[in-house]
Amino acid sequence: MFSINKKKSLIELEQHELLEHAQMRIKQKKRLYNHLVVFLIGSVFMIIINKILKYGVEYNWFIWAITFWAFLFAIHLFNVFVTTKFMGLEWERSQREKLVLKQKQKIAELQKEIETEFPLSNINKKKEE
Repeated sequence: MFSINKKKSLIELEQHELLEHAQMRIKQKKRLYNHLVVFLIGSVFMIIINKILKYGVEYNWFIWAITFWAFLFAIHLFNVFVTTKFMGLEWERSQREKLVLKQKQKIAELQKEIETEFPLSNINKKKEE
């Protein structure tokens, strides 16, 4: 009976983790699409300012601004679709497991040091005296 509850809670924990990961990915993609829309509107707006409103007409500054913004958008795109795949949920799990294993090893080493420096047999003898 107790093992069923533990198994059920483990499954619920995994489902909760998957749901959180899915929500995070949805937010990332939504921000990327918002960035695309703002980029397109902003680019058109800069072209209109330069060409129609004749602001800085002697130099096509909007080309450099749009190019820089496109570079930032490309970085955002790369981060959402490429980096997240390589450093996704499985990568996070493996990193977490490695860190937990390191912590367990350090705790075991500290326990060995404590046991060698302060053996329990000496402590028990002192209490009996």
